Amino acid sequence: MNRWQGHEFTAAAGTRVHAAVLGSASALEVVCVHGLGCSHRYFLPLARCLAPAYRVVVPDLPGFGRTRGGRSPLDIRGLSLALADWLRATHRRGVPLVANSVGCQIVVDLAVHSPDLLGSVVLNGPTMDGNARTWVRQVRRWLADGWRERPALALVLARDYLDCGPRRLLNTFRAALADPIERKLHHVHVPAVVVRGTKDPIVTHEWVQEVVRRLPRGRLAEVPGAAHTLNFSAPAELARIVTTLLENAGSDGATTPGAVSSRKPPANNAVGKLRRR
Repeated sequence: MNRWQGHEFTAAAGTRVHAAVLGSASALEVVCVHGLGCSHRYFLPLARCLAPAYRVVVPDLPGFGRTRGGRSPLDIRGLSLALADWLRATHRRGVPLVANSVGCQIVVDLAVHSPDLLGSVVLNGPTMDGNARTWVRQVRRWLADGWRERPALALVLARDYLDCGPRRLLNTFRAALADPIERKLHHVHVPAVVVRGTKDPIVTHEWVQEVVRRLPRGRLAEVPGAAHTLNFSAPAELARIVTTLLENAGSDGATTPGAVSSRKPPANNAVGKLRRR
């Protein structure tokens, strides 16, 4: 499985949302939510690790990857509303969500206005650190992280940043800085694991401890020697954390079975036919 198995195109959020898919149609589904300027592409290593047991679906939010956006870039609330619309349009209410970086802010904001859409949640490297919410400090941290990731990530991100363009990238970054995630964490009532690589310069240990403390059902998992983008640079370790959460949530009855069971939409609904690539 060196590439995505298929692609969905769904009328949602005022555009045609693209989502990459990997895994058996009979497997339980997991939805991944990308971070700043990113797309489905950097989730492929994690998808390959999860696909033997799960069907991984990664939507490109409006303006990123293969999903066209409007003239005005969306802020965090706009992106979370777009995610909500896509989850409803594809009948994925209650599916587990695995988010990275700014994607964590989007998922937490989703819990504020659409808590019924969340299944269990994995917050991998949740931004923005409340103690470093300035342009200068964040840019320094992001540059420091680049040297700690797998070199191949730079090529993936370069393509993604080219797709979204500098204006959308900078405006989304500005919106993320202005989003106080810590004030919303109490809305996340589902089981949640906050994950951090111990060499992540963007998200400190103290910050993730604060995030976990504010989550009603949160716990912390740290991956030794890993940096910020675990879904790309430490996918096997992150997959084990995701699997453990989902197995525990299922045994506790916390995840609605119907919400995460295999879901094959009829050809005439909002989801386009699966394209093999």
